[in-house]
This record gives sequence, structure tokens and C-alpha cells, in this order.
Amino acid sequence: MPAKVTLTVTEGKLTGQNYEFAERTSCIMGRADECSPQLPNDQEHKIISRHHCLLDINPPDIRVRDFGSLNGTFVNGRKIGGREKNQTPEEGAKVNFPEYDLKEGDKIRLGRTVFQVGVFAPVLCNECSREIDEKKKENCRRAPNLFVCDACWKQLKAAKEKKPLAPRKHVCARCGKDVSKEIGKNRQGDYICLSCKKSELNALVKALLHGGNQGRQELRGLADYALTREIGRGGMGGVYLARNTKTEQIVALKLLLPQVAVKPELKEYFLRETELMKSLNHPHIVRFFESGYADGVFFFTLEYCDRGSIDKLMEQRGGRLSIDEACSITLQALDGLEYAHNVEVRAKLADGKYVEKKGLVHRDIKPGNIFLAGSENSWTVKIGDFGLAKAFDAAGLSGQTLTGTIGGTPCFVPRQQVVNFKHAKPEVDVWAVAACLYNMVCGTGVFPRDFSRGEDVWRAVLSQDAAPIRERNPDIPKKLAAVIDKALVDRPVIGFKSAAAFKRALEGAL
Repeated sequence: MPAKVTLTVTEGKLTGQNYEFAERTSCIMGRADECSPQLPNDQEHKIISRHHCLLDINPPDIRVRDFGSLNGTFVNGRKIGGREKNQTPEEGAKVNFPEYDLKEGDKIRLGRTVFQVGVFAPVLCNECSREIDEKKKENCRRAPNLFVCDACWKQLKAAKEKKPLAPRKHVCARCGKDVSKEIGKNRQGDYICLSCKKSELNALVKALLHGGNQGRQELRGLADYALTREIGRGGMGGVYLARNTKTEQIVALKLLLPQVAVKPELKEYFLRETELMKSLNHPHIVRFFESGYADGVFFFTLEYCDRGSIDKLMEQRGGRLSIDEACSITLQALDGLEYAHNVEVRAKLADGKYVEKKGLVHRDIKPGNIFLAGSENSWTVKIGDFGLAKAFDAAGLSGQTLTGTIGGTPCFVPRQQVVNFKHAKPEVDVWAVAACLYNMVCGTGVFPRDFSRGEDVWRAVLSQDAAPIRERNPDIPKKLAAVIDKALVDRPVIGFKSAAAFKRALEGAL
């Protein structure tokens, strides 16, 4: 049985209801229709805000943050958020309240309703880190609080050199230091410590390339590549330019550093999803060549786009693009989206089995993920990292980061993605492309919603509508503005359901 988190209502009108979460997700608690768990929208529950607090769940971990509610959120009787009595909802929303990690038995109180937290973490083998079936748990107990699966136990007994049975020490896959406290009580698997993530990235990519050139099986996708230079770096890894010494092919080599310990099943799930991404073959999508995992790091080789990303082009143009250039970029991006949202992809896995899926959703489209190749007079636009962020987060490898930026970048995310980010539909990508167009023609730092007021970014997405584009740039023709404004509607539903529909409307306005 996988790790899970439960919320059981122990006080209030909903007493007895139980909510179970066995996968990476987030949920907003409050009285609004889109909330889950949703509190009754009646007089008795008026002290609970429509969007009261956010739960960020990555089983067996759970975290809570108040959204600046009037009456606050309480954990074990202690108020963890809520605005002052003399503050308006808008003023309260500008305060970013701390996030709190929850554990087994903790109680969350919203008004008169109390939820009790339950946490289940499966028993893992001390040797291979694989999950042990609950039914076999006692038979696999080899010492107090120490479990070894039957397969590993058989190997240990057959070994010529008997080693003492002791709890497995968790060490950094890079430097070897003890990370038992850092890794978390209920987690096992490969892990790179925080220090190495911050300071050892360049050394890490060199070590991976060296291993590939030395014939390491798990690094065969990096064989014959030489490092050229670093292209970029983010909170979860970096991107490098690499050259194949035999074919002279130039690729972008991307590293992703998991924020939690990587169990075998998480690694297998994520790599299975990346196999599907390799099936994407379209002129407006960055090609995905190789993927793999070694030494606690996921690596990918991707098509290199020599003209950089749209945000860099905006910098070169003084902060904004012309209407013609921005619309040309958008139309090409929509072609790539329409293909990806409807294509049937099929990939062969390492075990010989096949996995199939119809349509992929990106879920993190922004100017920094739209790339350019070719000459300035005939750009070829390519959407990068297709499905990568979604798969990484769905596997739980990004840790608990929806309350930061991983559910997509807030400036380019519709309400639907915050409310139900796990099951985001293709239309969220269409909205995001429209937001990119808005940003391109209005200028750096100008977005459909106003994020300059200090409001919690995710609450801003939930509560604000997109500002009409002519309020930000009155030079936009009225016909074009009407199409962009429609594309950025997300209450109650998104204006254009498909990339093709948005493209037709956009072409009709030009």
C-alpha cells in the first residue's frame, strides 16, 4: 500500500467524513464551490473564508498555509494565520503567512470544523528500499523497527561474508555525508544533500559525462558527449550545452535534482513518462532525445535552440515585442500545442512493455519555456520541457512546492490549474499561451493579473480576473484585444477550449 494522508472530520456539521490522498496533490479548503474539502456555504460557516487555506500534500508529507482569512486557521489550538480584525480581506491577502508541516494526529480547525490528520507510511526494505506488503510486514521484521524483504533476506543469508544487521544509514549520493535527519523520517531512497545541490552542480554534470564516456550502463545516453558550457540554472537543476564528439551534434543537457529521496517506483514512473515525451515529433516542439537516472540525478538530452527563449528576446527588444512579432510567435506555439494535446504517443519501456497515452499537457508554459531557432527573419518557435514539470511533480519528486511555483508559474496560470492542478486539461496551456502573448505585447513585468500588490500569488490567481489588455497597452487594436481578453477568461470556464480555436480567432483578428 502506498503512502497516504487522511483528513477525518471530528467536529462540526461534517463529522465522520473522511478524505484520503494517496498521490501528490494540493487542495484549497473553504466555502467556495471549487474547494475540496468544501465547507458548507451557510450561516453557521460564514466565519470560514471562501478560500480559507491551502494544503500541499506529497504523501506521507502534508503542509498547510492560511490565505489571510478573517478568523485564521488553527493547528492543535494554535493560530497559524489570519488577518488582523482591522484589516480588509485585500490587506490580509497581501501577507504571506508561513507554511506549517503537519504530522499524524494533528488537528486543523476552521471555524467550528476540525480535521484530524492521519499519515500512513509503508514499511520499506532496509536493503533495497522497496515497499513491503502490509500482510508480509511481520514476517519481514528482522529486528526491532528493521525490515528486510524476503528476496534481500535470502541474499544476505547466502552471502559468504555475513554483515551485521543494522538500520541502513542514509548518505548523500554525491558526498557521502549522513543525511538521515535531512531526508525525512518516512522516506528512503537515493538523495543528494542540500549542500551538494547548491554547490556541486558543475562537478556533478562533469562526473555524469565522464561516467557515460567510461561505459557506465545507466549513463549510456551520455556516451560520447563533451561539456561545452552552462546555459542556465534553476532551483531544481541546470542546463548545459554539450557536443557529441562523434557526430558533432549539439544538444541541451538538462539535469533535474529531486527534492525528496528517490524510491525505485518513483524513478520508474518518471522515466516511463519521459519515454512518452520522446514520441513528440513536431516542428514547434523541442525534440526530446535521451533520458536517464544515475547518482540521484535525472538527466535529459534535448534539441538545442540557438536563439534562446522568448523572455531573452524581450530583453533584447527593450522589454516588449511588436504586435506582429508576438502574434507570429503565438500562432506557431499554438500549432505545437494542438499537436501535443491530440497526438497518440506510444513508447517501449526497458522491460519490453509498451505504454500509450492520447494527448499531453504541458502545464508550465511561459516565455522562458518557448524557444527560438533559425534566423531572425524566419524564426521557428519551439515549446520546450513539454510535460516534464507535470511528470516530475506528479511523481512527488519536486517535494512540497506548489505553494512556491511548481504548479506552473503563477503569472501564466489560470484558476482551473490551481483548483485542480493534478488533472489539468489542455485548455490550461491555451490560457497560458494567451498570457504569454499579453506579456510579450505589454512588456516585461506586465501580466494579466496584478501581482504587484503583495498578495499571495495563488490567492491572486483565484480571486482576480485578467485585466483587459487595452488597460495595459491602449495601442492594441480593439479586434485583437477582444480575442486576447476572451482567451484569458477563466471564470467560470476558460474562453478557448483548444489551441486550434484560439488560433482561428487570433488569425481572424489580424
